[in-house]
Formats: sequence, C-alpha cells, structure tokens
Amino acid sequence: MIERILPNIYRIEIPLPKNPLRVLNSYLIKDHDRSLLVDTGFNLEACQIAMDQALAKLGINMEETDLFITHVHTDHSGLVQHLFRPGISVWMGEDDAELFQSNMRENLFISTAAKMLHRSGLLREGSPYRPQEEATARYADRAEVPINVVHEGDKFVRGGYTWQAVSTPGHTVGHMCLFETGQKILIAGDHILDKITPNIGLWSFKHDLLGLYIPSLDKVAALDVELVLPGHRNIITDVRGRIDEIKQHHVRRLQDVLQALGEDKKTAAQVAQRMRWDLSYRDWDEFPLNQKMHACAEALAHLYHLVVKGQLTMSEEAGVLYFQTTS
Repeated sequence: MIERILPNIYRIEIPLPKNPLRVLNSYLIKDHDRSLLVDTGFNLEACQIAMDQALAKLGINMEETDLFITHVHTDHSGLVQHLFRPGISVWMGEDDAELFQSNMRENLFISTAAKMLHRSGLLREGSPYRPQEEATARYADRAEVPINVVHEGDKFVRGGYTWQAVSTPGHTVGHMCLFETGQKILIAGDHILDKITPNIGLWSFKHDLLGLYIPSLDKVAALDVELVLPGHRNIITDVRGRIDEIKQHHVRRLQDVLQALGEDKKTAAQVAQRMRWDLSYRDWDEFPLNQKMHACAEALAHLYHLVVKGQLTMSEEAGVLYFQTTS
C-alpha cells in the first residue's frame, strides 16, 4: 500500500513475512532532482517485489534516489544491496554503519547472537541453535555497499523540505531520525512506535542501551514535533503522550525484572522466563527460539542498566552471566 502523507512524502508498506511486526513503513521523499528513500524491508523476495512495484508506481528511478537507513536491523536495511546503484548515497549512523559493514564481511550478526545465547544462559536450558534458521542469516545481505556516515545536524534538502538528522541511540547505538522543522515532522524509525514499545535489547556490553534510550526520548520530546512517522504501525500525532507511555513502560519493566530476579542470582534467561510478556504464547516453553533470544536481550538491557545504576551485581561463570541484587 502507498499512502500520501503530505506533498512529496509517501509511506510505502513493505510486508514482513512470518514476523510479528507484519509491515515495515518505508518513506519516500520525492524530489525532482534526487529523491530520498528511508528504510527498506528484509532481503526477501516478498519485500523486493513490494518495494519495486511501489517505486515503479511512484515513478522513481533508483539511480536518482539516495537511501537513508534509520538503523541497522535487517527489516530496515535488508534491501540496501538490492536497491543500490552506482552513484547513489546510502546514509546510516556511524555505529550502525560499522556494524552493517562488519556483517557484510563476517556475518557478525550470527556470531553476536551465538555469543549472547551463551552469555544469557539460554543454551543452558537446552535451546537449539541453528544459525541457518536465524532471521539475520536469511534476511541480511552480505554484498559490499559503500556507506556514508550521517551525523547529528546533517541536513538533507529533499521534496521541498529540509530534513535534519537527529541522533537517537537506544534501539540501536547508531539509530538516527530525520526532523523537518517547518512541518514539524519526525521520521522516527524504531525510536518511537505506536501501540508497541521499541525493543531495547542488549547484544554487547559496550553501552547501557536503556541508559541511552531514555535521554533520547527526552531529546525528541523537547523538539517541536507534531507528526511522527514510525517504522511500524500507526502514525503518531501525540508524540509527548506516547513518549510518556513508553517511559512508564520501562519503569514497570525494571520493576518486573527485579521481581523476576528475586533474592537469588539468576541468568538473563532465568529472569526472562519469569517476566511478563504481552504475547500469545501460554508459557516460556512455547516461545520460538528467535522470540526467546529477543526476550533475553531485552532482559539483559534492563539487568545491565540496573548494574550500571548500582542496584545489581553482575558476575560470570563459565562464560554465563549471573545477576543478583546488591546487599
């Protein structure tokens, strides 16, 4: 489906097969000189067909269109290689650009997932690990594509609008949004979503992602934004109200983590299976492996944030991390 949001601004719905998110919102800023396409969909045939058909219907020539990728996750970056043409620019935040290029060289997503599975304690539960079945293995593309790093404040004049890059770390370290001051529009990627909360999952310990995410929400709340174009689900008009809801969600999630942890030391997997999840599965055993992985990554993000805040201790035994309340 193609929806005209404002003159020269279009939302393109890209299906995400067998994924609970169902659809990616890709945004096209149409320009007589060089258009800008924001986010792409998985590297899957269904996504390719939907994107190609939409661009053809809108009269877009990819040789005259640049790409802006809000973040590295494969539902947003998977079609970069398919859409790339010599001479076009692909823009991405610095940390995510490095991860994207490392994955093209080494399939880093898979090795990172494998390491997290072990450190979270999930493998100790007997969960099978089959890299060839993981979404990152199937949906990412390893072909080399040159990436241009976008920085805070960089401007893109497209479609009669001036878009300013806004760094919003949290969902990923290099997550970037685009803010149009005149029309007060924010193309938000997965920084702010309606109805569902962006996943804050920890896959390495270089950063306290939740500690980055909350200030990023406050940063956007301070902008003069009236319309949020998110990467999934509905367009948002009450941005500050939605930000307050997301912040309260994480307050409750931290309390949930502490309750699930209790007094004894536990792994992230042991905590995750005791947490409350708004999912249709009856219990932890019904969770697919990919869902368990993301649940553990989210548990880790909240556990590690509490470690940084001094409320928990973190120890390691045989490569597995354990968490416990401070005495």
